Amino acid sequence: MSEINDLTRGSVGRGVWSMAIPLITASFIQMAYSLTDMFWVGRLGSESVAAVGAAAFFLWLCNALSMVCKVGVEVAVAQSLGARQPARARVYANQASLLAGVIACAYAVFIWLMAPRLIALFHLAPAIAGDSVAYLRMTVPGLFFLFNNNVFSGIYNGQGNSKTPFKILSVGFVCNIVFDPLFIYGWKGIPALGTTGAAVATVLSQGVVFSIFAYKLYVRRSTLGKLRLVCRWRARFVRRVTSLGFPVSLQNGLFAIFSLSLATLAARWGHIGVAVQSIGAQVEGLTWMTAAGFSTALAAFVGQNFGARDFQRIRQGYRYTLKLSGSVSLVVTFAFLFLGRQIFGLFVQEAETVSVGNDYLKILALSQVFSAFESVTAGAFSGWGKTIPPSVTGIFLTGLRIPLAYYLVTLPLLGLNGVWWSITLSSILKGCVLMTWYHRFQRRQCG
Repeated sequence: MSEINDLTRGSVGRGVWSMAIPLITASFIQMAYSLTDMFWVGRLGSESVAAVGAAAFFLWLCNALSMVCKVGVEVAVAQSLGARQPARARVYANQASLLAGVIACAYAVFIWLMAPRLIALFHLAPAIAGDSVAYLRMTVPGLFFLFNNNVFSGIYNGQGNSKTPFKILSVGFVCNIVFDPLFIYGWKGIPALGTTGAAVATVLSQGVVFSIFAYKLYVRRSTLGKLRLVCRWRARFVRRVTSLGFPVSLQNGLFAIFSLSLATLAARWGHIGVAVQSIGAQVEGLTWMTAAGFSTALAAFVGQNFGARDFQRIRQGYRYTLKLSGSVSLVVTFAFLFLGRQIFGLFVQEAETVSVGNDYLKILALSQVFSAFESVTAGAFSGWGKTIPPSVTGIFLTGLRIPLAYYLVTLPLLGLNGVWWSITLSSILKGCVLMTWYHRFQRRQCG
């Protein structure tokens, strides 16, 4: 049981940091997968970036679906361990993995069959659309890996052990760095696959990560006891995992769909609009991936202390994490305001794309602190097992971006920038509303 980190005792700051640092680093590694693809694909031109970017929205949706199992198992395992019931935590781990495999296979079939119609939503030039469809279909074998890798990370996170997923994901990232240029540009008998090569590299890297996770959890003895790759379906536990994870998954799924709608609106300005939003969303991950690490750490911290019924410690952990995430997001804010051209110049060389990207980052800079506060507060709610409040806030106010964007782009001085302003304004609102909601909830629970 040495890999289980008891977050119900000791320093609050040390408990949060012990979880947060590996999680934040792992989050950056996850983001770096996409950034590495964008870096190498960007050398092929902004048309290739648009092709990968269009397909990426449906991989984003896949990641959102995996949150059903990942968030559910994180919270269920954390609360079970906080209540000193490791056998129950083991059952949740088995059932979440089984559920992930079922959803992954269903989504893989959907993507393979519907890829041409999905990419057609962007109205890209035929050559760009063809590359995008090929890229999307090439990712299908990796969907099973993606789903289960997220669940495996969640199993460890619920135990308060974020170091093991970090180490395993690091191996996958190194593999992706090596594989990307090999398959995109070719080398010594390996054919140059262009944009499709980026998908091959990512799938192979995810496969390596899956193999390491599976060995540690199913071949060796897990710290939760013996886990089973194939087990009997236990509806009561599956319902609990689903009830915890579904609101977060729905929020993330609709977030992806709303972003897809904004991308199709940005596509009215040609492939540059799609390319800028694709790269910009990855760069903005500097804030929300960092905040996601703090959020997951706080969810495990709150979950274990909720199981132990230590409400004062929960209050302290939330305040501490909020200060940390706010400090980091301020650094990102200044980087976006003053280094936008240099940041976008790392991915594309076309002057017009860099100029539009600079505007994107300056506008999004205003909302970075609020985005961080929203994510951390969502983690606090999740630890309590209350995943509906952040989902309701996220779904409603993110959905507000669509009508707001369609209005703002009609204003003479905004145009395409109206899309970016709709993102910033809604993010500010989400942060303010969710924090207010949580403070009222916490007062009722903790007194």
